[in-house]
Order: sequence, then C-alpha cells, then structure tokens
Amino acid sequence: MIPELGQFSLILAFCLSILLGTLPIIGAARSNMVWMNLARPLAAGIFVFLSISIGILAYTFATDDFSVQIVAAQSNSLLPMHYKLTALWGGHEGSFLLWTFMLSGWMLAVSVFSKSMPIEFVARVLGVLGLLCVAYILFMLATSNPFMRIVPLPPGDGSDLNTALQDFGFIVHPPTLYMGYVGFSVVFAFAIAALLSGRLDAAWARWSRPWANISWAILTIGIALGSWWAYYELGWGGWWAWDPVENPPLITWLLGTALIHSLAVTEKRGVFKSWTVLLAILAFSGSLLGTFITRSGLLTSVHAFASDPTRGVFILAILVIAVGGALLLYAIRAPQMKSEFGFGLVSREIFLLANNVLLVVSAASIFLGTMFPMIYQALTDDLISIGPPYFNAIFGPLMVLLILVLAVGPMSRWKRTSTSYLVQQLAKVAAASIAIGVVLPLLVLFEISFAAIICVVLASWIVLSMAKDLRNKIANKETVSKGLRTLSLSYYGMQIAHIGVAVMLIGVGLTSYFSAERSVLLAPGATVTLGSYAFRFDGSEATQGPNYIADQATFSISKDGNSLGELYPERRIYLATGTPSTEMAIDAGFLRDLFITLGEEKEDGAWTMTVYVKPFVRWIWLGAIFMATGGTLAATDKRYRRLRQRKSARDIAAKEKIESDSLQPASS
Repeated sequence: MIPELGQFSLILAFCLSILLGTLPIIGAARSNMVWMNLARPLAAGIFVFLSISIGILAYTFATDDFSVQIVAAQSNSLLPMHYKLTALWGGHEGSFLLWTFMLSGWMLAVSVFSKSMPIEFVARVLGVLGLLCVAYILFMLATSNPFMRIVPLPPGDGSDLNTALQDFGFIVHPPTLYMGYVGFSVVFAFAIAALLSGRLDAAWARWSRPWANISWAILTIGIALGSWWAYYELGWGGWWAWDPVENPPLITWLLGTALIHSLAVTEKRGVFKSWTVLLAILAFSGSLLGTFITRSGLLTSVHAFASDPTRGVFILAILVIAVGGALLLYAIRAPQMKSEFGFGLVSREIFLLANNVLLVVSAASIFLGTMFPMIYQALTDDLISIGPPYFNAIFGPLMVLLILVLAVGPMSRWKRTSTSYLVQQLAKVAAASIAIGVVLPLLVLFEISFAAIICVVLASWIVLSMAKDLRNKIANKETVSKGLRTLSLSYYGMQIAHIGVAVMLIGVGLTSYFSAERSVLLAPGATVTLGSYAFRFDGSEATQGPNYIADQATFSISKDGNSLGELYPERRIYLATGTPSTEMAIDAGFLRDLFITLGEEKEDGAWTMTVYVKPFVRWIWLGAIFMATGGTLAATDKRYRRLRQRKSARDIAAKEKIESDSLQPASS
C-alpha cells in the first residue's frame, strides 16, 4: 500500500504541473493577477508531492520491499543501508524521479528568490518549468513508473546494486551532476519567459545571471566528482576517458560557460541578446542530450541505464518539442533582439565573443565525436570508434586559444581598447609566464617536456594577468584595502574561477606528461621501484565486508629509504552475485599520488598488479573547486537581487567615458 501512496503523490504532482504550466502563462498574457499569483503556491505544491513520492521510494529501498520492481533490480538485503538508500538513483526509474524532484526544488527556489521580479515574468518562468515537469512526470507514468510492482510472486531477494556503484562516489556524483544539469532548465525558462514577454533587455540577463552561475558551479563539481570517482574506482589510473556518457555533461558545461560570459555582456552593454538567448537554449539542450543518451538504449556503460526503445523515443520527443518549440519562438522574436550599442574590433565585447565562439566550437566538436559513431551504426549497421586521439587533437588547440583570450579579456575595456595599451599591460606578463613555464617543471619534477611547459606557461599567463588586472583596478584608490572593498563579488568570483582554470591546467599538464606506471608480477617480499618510490609487497590475507569477501594485499611504501606508510588494495567478490571487483589503494598527496591496482593471484601467493606515480593529479579537482567557488561567489552578488530599470544610452556612454579616462593612459 505504501508504494501506491508514492505513485498517488506523483499523480497529484502531475496534476499541479498541468495547472502551473497553463494558468500562470495565460494569466501573464491576459494580465490576470489571480492566475499569475497561483504560480508560487503551485510550485510549492509540486515540490511537496514529489518530496513525498521520492521519500516513499527511499523507504521501500530501506525496508527491502522487493515487490517493487526497481528495488528488486537495484538492491539486496545484504547491501549496507547507505547504499540501499542511494540505490534509488542506481536505476533508470529512480534516477529520473530524482531528476524531476530536483527540478521541483529549483522551481521552489525561483518562487522564493524572485520577489524583486515582476509577477508577469515570474509567472512565465514558473509556467515554463511547470511544462517541463508535465513532460517528465508523464514520461515516468507512461514508461518508467518507479513504483511498478512485481506480481503475483515477488522475489525473496534483490539482484544487487552494480558493484562499481557500491562506492562513496556514487552517493555524491549523480545527484550533484543532476542538480547542475537541471539548473540550466531555470536559465532556459528565463530565456523563454523573455521571448514570450518580448522584454529582451538587460533586466532579464541580470535576473538570469545568478541562476546560470550557480548551475554552472554545481555542474562543475558534478563533473569533477565523476572524474575523481572514475580515477580511483575503475582502476585504470586516468581521470578522463572521453566516455560517450560523460561527454554530454562537458558539452553542457562548455555551453554554460559561454552563457555566463554572454549574459555579462548583455547585462552590461545591451549586446549579444540573440546569442545569449540561443546559448540558454543550447545549454538546456545539452542536459536533455545527456538524458537521452543514458536512457535511449544506444549505449552499454556503467554510466548508462538499460532501457527499452520506447523510453528513448519518449525522451527524444521531449527534446524535439522543447528545443524545437524554443527555437521556433526564438526565430519569431529574432527581429526584436537587435543590439543597441556598437563596439570596436579591439574591445572586451570582441574578446568575450571570441571566448564564446571557441567554447561553442569545442562543444560542437565533442558532440560530433560522441554522436557520430551512434549515427553511423544506425545508418550502416557497422561499428566505428572515435577515441581520445580525435578529442585531444581537436579540444587541446581550441583550449589553448581560449586561454590566451581568457587572460586578455579582463584587461580590455568595454566598447574599444587601445592595442598599444594591451601590449603595454601584457608584455611583461607574457615574458614572466614563459620564464615560469620553463623553470617550474624543472625545479619541481627535475624533468622537462614541451607540452608540460606549454601548460604551465598558459596557467601562469592566466594568474599573472589576473594579478595585473587587480592591481590596475585598485591603483587609483587611497589604500589597497579601500580599493579591494570597492570591487564587486562578481569580480572576485571571476578572478577565483579563472585561477581555478590555471590550477586545473597545471594538474592536467604535469600529470599527463610526467605520470609513470609499471605492471608487474610480485611474490611476497618482492619490491618494485618506480622513480624514487619503492613498493614492497608484504603478502595478502582474506578479509570480509558486509556483503563481500576479499583478498587484501599489504604494500610498504618508501622513498629514498624513508618509510611513507602502507597501502591495502583489495580484490573483492560480492556475495549476492559472485561479481569480482578491484578496490584500488591510493596514497594521496598535494604534489603526487601513489596508486596500486591489484590484478589476479598466481602461484605461490604472487599477484599481478600495476603501480602508478601521478604527480599533481589532485590539482585537477582542486581547480574545479576554485571554479565552483568563483561561480558561487559571483551568484551572491547583491546587484542581482535588485530590481533596476535598464540603463539609458546616455548613462552607459557616460560610464564608458569615465572608465576609459581613468583606466587607460593618455597616449591610448
């Protein structure tokens, strides 16, 4: 009876979603205050009923109710409780309920934090999100009911959760990724509301910016968690494999990065309106693309959900209707999206436009490499593989160009900038960056690599240009502390996020070109050396976990004769399914990781194994933390919580003149 209550709550949420998707939008069109004011309570009601629904589904997992199909497929009585609860998103039905629940949470957040916006605009935003809720819940009720029963005879126990998912990374990665994904639905709704109202001015861009920033920040952490999880759980020692299921989040992230920069230009200068709206639609499309790929049955992956074709067709229909309808509305409103101000060929607008183009081209290249093998197979019934060489050859050079532009953009001025001024500001930065790029890898790792030098040079280019820009900003203030207080949170957020790019770049460059690995067969007491590190195999012993048995090996680690401790990799067999699994052992450090993967047991207690030394690999995820922190800080800027009228052309021109006079030398 309890699962049926969960389904009933889902149906009630569906009914409220229909009301939210119709009445407020109609009310906004007819200036009916009563219908528009229904938007907020309806959004709250949907959140409440979806909370009840997902809470009941979690309860069925906790109580081992194997009469519920998803519980029988994804859980087991031996599974630890924390994995029982999180197994909810281990299957297609539960993960999509989580997705929809998160959408309702974003809707509730919009209704709470939109007091400064006109009610007509809020009604349209929540109405669009309500229509998305209608589509998602209808999809669940029609093809993916999470409360489907097994009748007449349910199994005595469940099939168990995929062994690769019985890990802490599975607890945190999917919800964070979904939260970031779904957040771009809010920005999409803001763009559609602006198109419906015809109000394509700086105001809607200002209102959208905090939502875009916080969604981007959460998605950044979600992708980083996925990379970290793959690094230590899958046992291959890498941090990104260009997996076709993990690529769509990166596509969405790249489009979202372009969007947050374009929103800044639209708010500040009233230009790029049509481009900004299109980016909002494309970022939302990227999130739906990821949903379609994982649930269409096109792929078999640890990240994908086994699915019948009906589900894929349904999601494809949602994607086509939502995105196609948005693009149609975009085409109708296009004549109203003209820029009001011009700018020169050397200006901040141009550099941000170049930033956007490079990001979109990068996203398009990844999209092509991800989808082409699937399309080719569908058309010819033959298999074709596009792997890391393609992605690295295309993505790498584009990112180099992007980083060069990234450092120049903040140093330039709105409308127009003197070329001589930019050269004057950046010449010393470039020289210092080259010097650091050559010296740093040599000092730290005692090795040299051209590719690593390029990465460190680019990272230094970012950091030093940010420092130069900060110095310029406070140069005319009475004191440094006073100058720092005058800068906005959005500016500090930008600085921190860009520094995060530099930190990640150092991590990527140094770990990619200076990592070492060695596969060996070791008997107890034998030692293998890798660089200056020695790994002594002390033997293995049987151990047991809550739902598995394992052979646990012991390794003593030393460097130059000094002990660094012990590591304990495992080879597990899960009792419910008899599935083998390898648990890596990692000695994590700020400057390097030591990593051991246990293979197969051979004669006389010997084991095959692979040992790795991964310098600076933690900097990849540290950079992501910096970027997410910067995005979050920018989203808290109090300017976005104010209801301000659009600036006049005279106000903007006057501000530009003041900035130009105060920040550039007289000769420029």
